[in-house]
Amino acid sequence: MKKNSTALVAIGALSTAMWAATPAHAHCGKCGHGSTAKDIVDTAVAAGQFETLVTAVKAAGLVETLKSDGPFTVLAPTDEAFAKLPKDTIKALLADPDRLGAILKYHVVPGRVMAADVVKLSSAKTALGQSLKIKTSGGVMVGNANVVKTDIETSNGVIHVIDTVLIPANDIIETARTAGSFKTLLAALEAADLTGALQGDGPFTVFAPTDEAFAKLPKGTVESLLNDIPKLQSILTYHVVSGKMLASDVVKLSEAKTLQGQAVRIDASSGVKVNSARVVNADVMADNGVIHVIDEVLLPNDSRRSQATPRARDLIQEAINRGAPMFNDGHAAACTAVYEMTAMGLLASADGMIGASEKDTLTDALMAVRRSHDSKKNAWTMRRALDEVYASTSREMNQ
Repeated sequence: MKKNSTALVAIGALSTAMWAATPAHAHCGKCGHGSTAKDIVDTAVAAGQFETLVTAVKAAGLVETLKSDGPFTVLAPTDEAFAKLPKDTIKALLADPDRLGAILKYHVVPGRVMAADVVKLSSAKTALGQSLKIKTSGGVMVGNANVVKTDIETSNGVIHVIDTVLIPANDIIETARTAGSFKTLLAALEAADLTGALQGDGPFTVFAPTDEAFAKLPKGTVESLLNDIPKLQSILTYHVVSGKMLASDVVKLSEAKTLQGQAVRIDASSGVKVNSARVVNADVMADNGVIHVIDEVLLPNDSRRSQATPRARDLIQEAINRGAPMFNDGHAAACTAVYEMTAMGLLASADGMIGASEKDTLTDALMAVRRSHDSKKNAWTMRRALDEVYASTSREMNQ
């Protein structure tokens, strides 16, 4: 998904423009009326009634990306849908390409999901990483939008028309992007495939290094990390704590266990320090947690596997203790997000919390989840993998 993220943003917008220009007989490339469906770009060029979306795509500079193969499923708001937004909202979005891009990606689901497939789902993960809830009682609703027309096929995807613009939650990723001072962190999270996890329900507490903090690292360090994804994941998950810890909570602690498995030291004797990093801005609120801005990148310590294995078991147990009640309360997607973040932390651990076979187990589970839109199935897939790793590490400790 990372390689196609720009294309996905564009698809989420301009593909809507095809509606007015698509003749009824050309809605399906398989219908046999003498021509195949046009791709999203060609159909958009022929359109004329979706000026808001076309303008948005041009403002984001995304037109040339729309000929990618896909397939993609686009939830396409009409001009009337955009007109429902508060006054000056569109103007503000056109001046904020990052936020605009996030909103457009929220209207795209990777793959070709037809109406017959949609009605079998309770949620669908978008190109933004956040999931949309789907309701099929009394018509079909995606998020808070009604689906008013379905199964308009193009050569590289399918479009379902909706009557409301979908606005994604202002999660940790979007909050960091809006701040404008975390470009390196966001790029690292994307490279490490952690963006989607931090857009989950959480909640999470993130100690977020600024661009200036990354610039303090020795020359070439960031580039080296981008070529060593396991180490990069270890460092990034070392900046994340499960749960929402406000500044008033942090100052009462001497340490906090991270999703990487190791704990960070907390010193509130003179200001607040996390290890050697100073907290320069606390309690930056997001819908799924809180960010505390720090002035240095936190680096986990290396340690022996024998010392790390008990921490792996503790981390898994903590994840299950948090995730199981979420699942039982009907929040399967939130449960899955907790399990995914734990698995990524274990895989990224630089101090060898788990062995090669356990890594294969977790990697296979993560790949299976990314291919599925069934939140309940995904939660169980991750739970079984974590249970297997827990049992394996327990056997190792008893040997």
